[in-house]
Amino acid sequence: MGILSVLAAAVAAYVFGTIWYMSLAKPWMAATGVAVGEDGRPENSSDPIPYIVAFVMAILVAGMMRHIFIMAGIDGVGKSLITGLGLGLFVAAPWIVNNVMFSGKPKQLALIDGGYAAGGCAVAGLVLGLF
Repeated sequence: MGILSVLAAAVAAYVFGTIWYMSLAKPWMAATGVAVGEDGRPENSSDPIPYIVAFVMAILVAGMMRHIFIMAGIDGVGKSLITGLGLGLFVAAPWIVNNVMFSGKPKQLALIDGGYAAGGCAVAGLVLGLF
């Protein structure tokens, strides 16, 4: 059941990320300085590698979250959701903020990417709590 819960949490976090970044595509592209084609989409949007890597990273995050939950005795939807949110807000997002600040990118990028980390971890935690 462990691998199934990790895969389900990874898929849920990935779907959350898809919705998050689709809804914030224009400000994200402006903040990152990603090259945009005539169609308004990133020039590398047809390259499958970033999407594959993103899903593999979601599996790694969900797997470690499951491990932490088991080691800490965290179970149930409520505790898993709150713990996932906490990991996103207080572990993942601060590293993202550091990266954005040192790279000289707009502060808005820290909010967009940090928000994804917080929301994605919350969603993964929620799904892990269902198992």
